[in-house]
Amino acid sequence: MSLKENPDPAVCPVCAGHHFQSLFRCTDHFVSGRSFPLCRCLQCGFIYTGSAPSEELSSTFYQSEKYISHSNTSEGIINLVYHSVREIMLGQKRKIVAKHAGMPRGTLLDVGAGTGYFLNHMRSKGWEVTGTEKSDTAREFAMKQNGLALLPGEALFSLPAESFDVITLWHVMEHLYDLDEHWKGVKRLLKPGGCLVIALPNHTSSDALHYGEFWAAWDVPRHLWHFSPSSLEHLARKEDFRLVKIHRMPFDPFYVSMLSEKYRKSRFPVLKGLFFGKISWFRALFDPRKCSSLIYILKRQ
Repeated sequence: MSLKENPDPAVCPVCAGHHFQSLFRCTDHFVSGRSFPLCRCLQCGFIYTGSAPSEELSSTFYQSEKYISHSNTSEGIINLVYHSVREIMLGQKRKIVAKHAGMPRGTLLDVGAGTGYFLNHMRSKGWEVTGTEKSDTAREFAMKQNGLALLPGEALFSLPAESFDVITLWHVMEHLYDLDEHWKGVKRLLKPGGCLVIALPNHTSSDALHYGEFWAAWDVPRHLWHFSPSSLEHLARKEDFRLVKIHRMPFDPFYVSMLSEKYRKSRFPVLKGLFFGKISWFRALFDPRKCSSLIYILKRQ
């Protein structure tokens, strides 16, 4: 597959550093089979995917029935587990949002809403919901399955200012080509005292350190940016947000570990993934910042 590459950043988006180090290469196990370098800022440690495709051609790397956020596939044991867990996590996400927003219902924008299951759940609980989604396929599914008219991704920048009590990005920020513009966009759209909720993979987690280049949540080249709790907090301060709380995503160590075992062609990947996922889950009980994925609660400064 020959694609025009997106220029690697000359400046670190977190600390504005100029010097980077190549760590190792990761393989795209979903679509292309290509490998991509992971590069680390020598000043702050932030990691990005090098030699990523240009934004115009990035959709090529999402065109797979395996990509569950857009296709909603339930093929295979691992994806069946994902579907079962999703139903539980929808309720947990709602409780987290309501708690930190300080209200049982309000106005909510979900950026990168995928197939719309979270918005559909929030709407059923009385929230006034709006969603944006870049993928035409996912938007069509959201309308057909959940009756949600999601807006194209670029609509984010034309919505009325100070419209939302809560803005959520569930595993979306790592995909964004224009980080700075999206931070400015969500800041403009939040009401005073509004709450920003961001879920991200954590490359300092126990399972990331264990699986190395086979860690499923690198997910190159779809994941352009790779955050740790410290780099996310640093970036949030730079964009005039304050980190209020970090929550674990308790099921992610199991799902990510099962996929990682599959990627390294282990025998019995589900059983081995469940075993190490339990170890990773247990470690995160004592140190939440070691969890595979984290939910960050932020407020405007």
